[in-house]
Amino acid sequence: MSDEISLDDFLGNAANQNNPINVLKTFLEKENSYEKAKQVDKMRFVGYVLELGYETAKIITSDPYKLAVGGIPRGSFLLMTPNNIAKVTPHFTLLRVNGVSPTPLSSQVQQTYFELHKKSMPELDVWTQSELQWGALDCDVLGMFYASPSNVDRLAYSGDVNNVVSAHRYKVYAPDDALLELIVNGTVKLEHQFDLGVLRTMECQLPFSSGNKHPDTPVKISMQDFKGCRTAMFGKTRLGKSNVVKLIAQGMLEATSEDNSVGQIIFDINGEYANDNPQNKSIRGAYESRCQVYALTQRSSTPSKPLRLNLYEQPESGIGVLAAMLEQDNKTSNYIRSFSSISLPTIESIADLPDDEKNRPIRKIQMYWAVLHKAGFPANMNRLRSKGLTSANAKHFDPHFNDPLRTAAYQAVDNTTPPNHPNNLNEMVREFEVMAQFRRENPRNRNLTSSSGNPMFDPSDIAVLDFLFPSSGGSSGPSLLRNYLRFHASDADDFLNDIILSVNNGITVILDLGNATDALRRYFADMISRKVFAVQEEKFVNDDLGNHFVQLYFEEAHNLFPPNDNDLTGVYARFAKEGAKFHIGMVYSTQSPSTINRELLAQTENFFVGHISSQDEVRALSRVQVAFAGTEQDIMRAKTPGYIRMLTMSNRFVIPVQAKLFDADSSNR
Repeated sequence: MSDEISLDDFLGNAANQNNPINVLKTFLEKENSYEKAKQVDKMRFVGYVLELGYETAKIITSDPYKLAVGGIPRGSFLLMTPNNIAKVTPHFTLLRVNGVSPTPLSSQVQQTYFELHKKSMPELDVWTQSELQWGALDCDVLGMFYASPSNVDRLAYSGDVNNVVSAHRYKVYAPDDALLELIVNGTVKLEHQFDLGVLRTMECQLPFSSGNKHPDTPVKISMQDFKGCRTAMFGKTRLGKSNVVKLIAQGMLEATSEDNSVGQIIFDINGEYANDNPQNKSIRGAYESRCQVYALTQRSSTPSKPLRLNLYEQPESGIGVLAAMLEQDNKTSNYIRSFSSISLPTIESIADLPDDEKNRPIRKIQMYWAVLHKAGFPANMNRLRSKGLTSANAKHFDPHFNDPLRTAAYQAVDNTTPPNHPNNLNEMVREFEVMAQFRRENPRNRNLTSSSGNPMFDPSDIAVLDFLFPSSGGSSGPSLLRNYLRFHASDADDFLNDIILSVNNGITVILDLGNATDALRRYFADMISRKVFAVQEEKFVNDDLGNHFVQLYFEEAHNLFPPNDNDLTGVYARFAKEGAKFHIGMVYSTQSPSTINRELLAQTENFFVGHISSQDEVRALSRVQVAFAGTEQDIMRAKTPGYIRMLTMSNRFVIPVQAKLFDADSSNR
């Protein structure tokens, strides 16, 4: 029995007509009819296989075939099908053109050209012309598309091929629109698909001939690929990275419009996501009801909350803010380090204490308040009085020092009798300054011991008092904190908890850091990232994650993520290792792959790559993600804004795409 069957028999082997692979059947039927009718100009056939391996292939083609399909640029997709092989199921091997290859007759062809030009012969006879128009192309073998053996209605893709037979048993075609749609979108998850742009196989947009046009195949992504996953944006500035980030954020908003299952936090370093401009609408402007902006600098056209801490009302986090800033500014004197190392209770925790145990924790917070007030941080007195930091009497700013201690202290320092107990911040500051000086100059005074025999001031108290009233005349104390006034607002809520609440409700939070320095951006990014990680980790421990995810967006990530951080306990390294488990996804943008933490880069699932000019950077990319091998030259040459190469969890090979311009009116709603 012959091992060959007719094309009609081959095409009839489809097990189920509902499988997407059956577009191949329709395609080959048309090609067969065009071939029989000798309508070469309508065919998508481009040539034959000359050499074939598991990873590469060399094909031979001719000028009429190239003209008929509109040209074969480097990076374009071709499909290779078996030619009359018995007992096969519908499938095709995907090839990507990598370059021009010499043929076995290349030397003879060059010799013929040389002789023709030397003799100035403008016309070729038909036989010579037929010989000279053949050439060869090198291709990468990307994998196979076929019907899933376990589900006849489902398309499957493998990154390898199941067999390699003699090269003469294959034909090579340029895919038509239906097959391009299958190649580009056939494996994309069906849930929450979003149009990112159109397929663009080359930067040049000049048609190869007047009768051809470039394909307008839509390129889709599934937002399921981004939930809890890491996504990288690489490429030179002003070439469309931010636009793609907007599209992903838009896609997530569209995908969760009914269940609010994903909350997003965007660190907006240029203010482009929070604020509309004459050229583009912002994410906030397009989805105002589902976005909340926090801004360091309020803009009249953009409703926002202040990106501030109320350092008075959140003492436990406020002291951490100040400590981080002092360390960042290299303020490392002993008394500064002691002040920076203290911890303070929350105001809420004091309310649960018995009355006879409240004085000491209240006094700690009051000392901290005294430092802030002396440094010039404004306070809302009514709000502070409402916090209930008092025990028996109505004087909210009274440290409750006993009368013998107050008498001894004021007598020793001012040679006066004590004034009335403090009832405002000014009086409270003076009270603590007197106590600081008295304790320093009279350390053995018996009044500095409480009735229970314990010291009146523990080491944390002493650290704050020494900072409030330094012993050396050259020490600055509270005046050091004046540089950080911009972080504070007397009427600001606890924006960290507010952000977490918004994210839990599916809100997209945009932090407008347009006027911030790199240090400020790092500070807010680190603080909020750590808070998000802690909250999601607690949910995981309590089995409370459910179907809710958090997505973080970082621009200029090289300023945030240390590239050679060996401490894998850092928050960004933990995002890389444990983010998926805790339902934390992140999208980070930067110009160069080598500037990103190696641990994070190795764990990244989705890539969007624009123009990169450095060979070293492109090699670094292909080393960490082998799918980009073979696309290096195209990445370095193409500079068109929005022209990127995409690799997602759904796409097993790189897709060249022209991303659409973000426009809320063109969403998938």
